[in-house]
Amino acid sequence: MNNLDLKNRVAIITGGAQGFGLAISKRIIQSGGKVVIWDIDKVAAESALKEINSKNSSYKIIDVTNFKEIEKALKEVESELGKIDIFVNNAGITGVNAKVWDYPLDQWKKVIELDLNSTFYCCKAVTPYMIKNNYGRIVNIASIAGKEGNPNASAYSTAKAGVIGFTKSLGKELADKNIAVNCITPAAAKTRIFDQMTQEHIDYMLSKIPRNRFAKVDELASLVCWLSSEENSFTTAAVFDLSGGRVWA
Repeated sequence: MNNLDLKNRVAIITGGAQGFGLAISKRIIQSGGKVVIWDIDKVAAESALKEINSKNSSYKIIDVTNFKEIEKALKEVESELGKIDIFVNNAGITGVNAKVWDYPLDQWKKVIELDLNSTFYCCKAVTPYMIKNNYGRIVNIASIAGKEGNPNASAYSTAKAGVIGFTKSLGKELADKNIAVNCITPAAAKTRIFDQMTQEHIDYMLSKIPRNRFAKVDELASLVCWLSSEENSFTTAAVFDLSGGRVWA
């Protein structure tokens, strides 16, 4: 494993207590950075800190759909660690698997709020800190579903498509500064998010991946770390596939 130079960089990872988020947190710390996990699950956050086992890790219990909580937590992180260099919007849910005409309205709103709106809330709040320091790296975790649209997952597909469009807009708005904003569109990985899906939907996703396997969390963490590093000094407003050659359908 190659380590990038993230020494003395301060990173916030939403949904950082498990799955993709935990793998990203570990990789950033291994590369010399300091990580603040933002998660709504206190038990999972405490378990993650034990697993990471580093003085450079901490957590805050945050509801990333609450803008006031986000603002308060950012002030605390800057006060405690001096700055905010990296922000990874990873928190999300899949929602139920259902046809559009059967999709529950409350579930639609919940998925859009957490998977799309929270990314806007966090970026709106954190960009002034990065502009002030003339340095920042924002990585938004979207999904290949945002490009293709998965059947029986309209809310998730729509939210992730929104993340892609939002990333391109914000990246262009900050392009004259030393701030990079990019997103990654991974295929599915075997994490706890699978618990929210039907087996039929899981089988469908696997059938679309030519490598005939799901993504590994460490593969995504590696790409996030490069996008979060100073080496990524030119690329912004871009979308990086991590799809195993997934077929367009």
